[in-house]
Amino acid sequence: MKYLTTENSYRSPIRRASWFARRLPSLTLYSIFVYLVVKAAWQAKRGKFTREKRVEGSLNLLRALESVGVGFEVENIKAFRELEGPCVFVSNHMSTLETLIFSCIIEPHREITFVVKESLVRYPVFKHIMISRNPVVVSRANPRADLEAILKGGQERLNANISMVVFPQTTRGTGFNPAEFNSIGVKLARRAGVPIIPVALRTDAWGNSKRGIKDFGPIDPSKPVRIHFGDPITIKGNGKEEHERIVEFIGGKVREWFQA
Repeated sequence: MKYLTTENSYRSPIRRASWFARRLPSLTLYSIFVYLVVKAAWQAKRGKFTREKRVEGSLNLLRALESVGVGFEVENIKAFRELEGPCVFVSNHMSTLETLIFSCIIEPHREITFVVKESLVRYPVFKHIMISRNPVVVSRANPRADLEAILKGGQERLNANISMVVFPQTTRGTGFNPAEFNSIGVKLARRAGVPIIPVALRTDAWGNSKRGIKDFGPIDPSKPVRIHFGDPITIKGNGKEEHERIVEFIGGKVREWFQA
C-alpha cells in the first residue's frame, strides 16, 4: 500500500507549478479530478474500490493539488497510527478536500468511513464511490433520527474495526464557531468505548462554489492546507470536559492559522 509518509509529519516539497497550472489552477485540477472520480466510480460499481485503491486515488489527488501549487502540512500522524483499535476522528469542516484527502493520510494505518449528508450518495457518478464506503448517511431534516443513525450505525462500524470520521459543524466555513460544533462525536465514542482523535484543519484552498455544485469551487494555491491531529482523548463521565478540549484544540489552531 502506498504511504503519504512514514514519518510523523508531512510537508509538500517546494516545486514550481507549470505555466498552465499557475494561470488556470482550477481547470487543471478538475480535469485530473474528473478522471480520478470516473476511474474510482468504475472500480466501485464492480466491487473493486478496495482500501488500497482508495489510498492510491486519494494520494493521486493530493499530488494533483500539489502540482497546481497547493502546499500541504500534516502533523502528529502518530496520534492515530499507534492506536491498537478503532477511533472516532472529530474534525471541523471547510471544504470537499478533507473527505477526499483523509484516505491517503489515515487509511494506510486504519480503515475509515464517514458520516455524510444524503446528497453525497445521490451525486451522479460520485455516488458509487460514497456508497462503496458504507458511510452513515444522515438527512439533516430530522435531528433525532440523524442522532440515532449516527450512534447505531457508527457503533456497528467501530465494532467491525472501522474508524469513523465525524464533522459535527452545522455549517461549513473558514471560521470556527463553538456554538455550531455539536458533541455527536463524543457521544459516539463514549457509547462505543473508543478514543477520539481531534482534527484541526484548514482546507479553504478548495473553495465552495456560490453557483452550480457547492462542493466544487475554485482552487486557490495561495492558501496552504493544514491538517493537525490531536492526541487521543478517552471519554470519561458525560464527555462534557472532553468536548471542551476538542473545541479548544480545533478552535485554537484555526485562529492561529487565520491570524498568521
